[in-house]
Amino acid sequence: MDIFRAVYNILWGDLITIPLPGGSSLGLSLLVLILVPAGIYFTIRTRFLPFRMFPEMIRVTVENTAKTEREGISGVHALIVSTACRVGMGNLVGVVAAISAGGAGAVFWMWVIALLGSSTAFVEATLAQIYKEKDPLYGGYRGGPAYYIHHLFVKKDSRRKKSLLAVLFAISGLICWCGISQVISNSISSSFENAFHIPPIYSTVVLVAVAAVIVLRKNATVRVLDIIVPIMAACYFFITIFIIVKNAGQLPAVFERIFAEAFGIRQVAAGGIGAVIMNGAKRGLFSNEAGSGSAPCAAAAADISHPAKEGLLQALGVFIDTLVVCSCSAMIMLLTPMEMTQGLEGMDLLQTAMQYHLGEFGVIFIAVILWLFSFSTFLGILFYARPNVAYLFGDNWISQTLYKVLALVMLFVGGLAAYQFVWDLGDVGVGLMTVFNMIALIPLASKAIESLKDYEKNGMGKQSRKQ
Repeated sequence: MDIFRAVYNILWGDLITIPLPGGSSLGLSLLVLILVPAGIYFTIRTRFLPFRMFPEMIRVTVENTAKTEREGISGVHALIVSTACRVGMGNLVGVVAAISAGGAGAVFWMWVIALLGSSTAFVEATLAQIYKEKDPLYGGYRGGPAYYIHHLFVKKDSRRKKSLLAVLFAISGLICWCGISQVISNSISSSFENAFHIPPIYSTVVLVAVAAVIVLRKNATVRVLDIIVPIMAACYFFITIFIIVKNAGQLPAVFERIFAEAFGIRQVAAGGIGAVIMNGAKRGLFSNEAGSGSAPCAAAAADISHPAKEGLLQALGVFIDTLVVCSCSAMIMLLTPMEMTQGLEGMDLLQTAMQYHLGEFGVIFIAVILWLFSFSTFLGILFYARPNVAYLFGDNWISQTLYKVLALVMLFVGGLAAYQFVWDLGDVGVGLMTVFNMIALIPLASKAIESLKDYEKNGMGKQSRKQ
């Protein structure tokens, strides 16, 4: 436990502390020191891709919805899988945590991190496409950071079968996703107990049983996510729009509060501007996953005409996650009178806000939508696990099935009890994944930039050659 806490503090603790006016301080963690400069670097290298290529992101998304013969999943299917994980726990629990700890200003810094993160997401998804390989078990393609890290450190004629850094990434990912499995089921059982007074054992058994039916089948995951993700995102979005329109008169005050607290007009005097910035940054990084190496595990599975196209799709995924869905969660809470939410945190804060806006229906709605968000996240992380299990243990059904069973056990245990260690396990896992991924991402970035230049040179919207 001491070693674990030490690793946690190195990754997420204040590695550097910068004093600020008013007695406040800005603590910079290792992950922030890595991801924020990397996001700026990739944004400059791609010539501000999130802004100038946004129309092309939309066009590529529309293009990839057309049904054609493919060896693997489509680019949009890969986007749906990664969105299932991004638009999940981070968008509800993560945003609530950010606002609880950092106030309304944390929302602004989540937006900033998303704009930077979309460039990082482009680079890692494009690399996943460039270095993908055939999947003999599930069909189609597979890949991700473990595979492009391997190509960086292991030469083609080398006798080495594994790269140490790639192995460490794969292990970190599998540990992280087991930890997240417990967090998912605990959040679901808690919300169902609050909304419907259902004992955790019943909601957990149903959750695990439904999950087992899907994940233990060969290729059911993507088909189920195709149905769940658009429905849950649309329902949540339209309910939020209804709440915003209903409270339109309060919007100027809400945005004024976000920007005022973001730049510390009140917080500098109170000595809390550092908490505002860092909570927004940390939760933004955790929510959109850009740089962590998770989404490339799905991006590599896409059968698409050019690697850069998948990069653009995954960059759009960061926009969808943070600028749309996270903003929806933030508005629900910030349009609620402060006196009603004062002292509340976590799901109690979100459910109280929904009850204020929609009455008892709001509490029920958020419990159901949390179930969908969390369930889709669980399906998505098991899709992420496939190529990493294969990299570590080879192409066999035994190792694939054993990891799925382990994840289902974690899902069951988490629904019955909350362990802080397990919550921190997810943070440590994603933190280590990010460090190992970024070690390879920066030297390999030139490959993704070349792919982007090739895509633009050969005519966007045309069938370009594969890398």
